[in-house]
Amino acid sequence: MIESENIVGYDVDTEVVISGCATESPEDLSKDIKKCERIIESVLFAAGHPVEYTRLADSMGISLRLCHKIVSDYAEKYNNCSEISRGIMMALFPDSCQICTREEYGSYIRTALGIRRGGNLSNSSLEVLAIVAYNQPVTRAFVDTVRGVDSSYAMTSMCDKKLLETCGRLDVPGRPMLYRTTDNFLRVFGLSSLSELPAITTDDGTTVLPPEGEQIHMEIDEKSES
Repeated sequence: MIESENIVGYDVDTEVVISGCATESPEDLSKDIKKCERIIESVLFAAGHPVEYTRLADSMGISLRLCHKIVSDYAEKYNNCSEISRGIMMALFPDSCQICTREEYGSYIRTALGIRRGGNLSNSSLEVLAIVAYNQPVTRAFVDTVRGVDSSYAMTSMCDKKLLETCGRLDVPGRPMLYRTTDNFLRVFGLSSLSELPAITTDDGTTVLPPEGEQIHMEIDEKSES
């Protein structure tokens, strides 16, 4: 049985191992913060999408609390390093994190990679997202009442784009579905938590504050889904 092999790189798409030197023996990484940082950067770079803190913690064999702290501290250094001006950044979300490009370089990326700009969200979609974001979790009937029109198409579209998701049912007759924003909503709008949403003033002069804390999460009632 071979306990080690030469590795210098790994292509996550093709699962090709490039020769070099490494071992698979277990090690205690809880006191090797620098190595944890390098592992986190490697995983996020290879993934190309948000990775949950639980998966990062499990991969390194450290506690979820320690993983949160390492990622938070590393992101602050990673994003604000004065010695290296990076075109990428580490984005943090309530349950996950991601390495992504900086917004100001989007046009260059699209030109270099031949990416067509995606369509902008309609006013109706933005209205729906705003109502859900500031009041979640909410039912579709609540959104309809606030907007004064049927919002089924816009809400379905936002769910398809993974900006909204269902999160259970309201415990009233009929048990209507509840909706909330997703981590993808935070990523698309460049937010780390819902508390970063701006306060808004309504037509009657009322100030609406954003929800406090991080993204709201509710356990889905499995009985209600059956």
